[in-house]
Amino acid sequence: MIEFHLDPGSGVSPYMQLVRQVRQALRLGLLREGDRLPTVKEVVAQLAINPNTVLKAYRELEHEGLVAPRPGVGTFVTRTLADASLAAHGELRKDLRKWLAKARLAGLDDESIEALFMTTFRTAAQEDIA
Repeated sequence: MIEFHLDPGSGVSPYMQLVRQVRQALRLGLLREGDRLPTVKEVVAQLAINPNTVLKAYRELEHEGLVAPRPGVGTFVTRTLADASLAAHGELRKDLRKWLAKARLAGLDDESIEALFMTTFRTAAQEDIA
């Protein structure tokens, strides 16, 4: 089961953080069809957030066709976002861990690593478009 976390400094609304975490888990094969998401009550207790925030996130995921509620039972995954590239994730994750270790040895903190990655990611994406 997925365990949600919130980053108050991210600039992303809490409900959207929950939506993104579910999408990521679906892409990485961590959630599969038929898996149950935590109940609204469980998420509220874990994160100390408003139940409407969780409901909004779950409604968004339902609108996207990724989950479906079953009254009295919970909210369940109806489709995955994983594809054939899932097999390559293990090796890529290993390479990324090596890169992260190098970045830390170079003295970068978490924010610097994230900034470097995101800037490089965006630049590469823009170059691919051009």
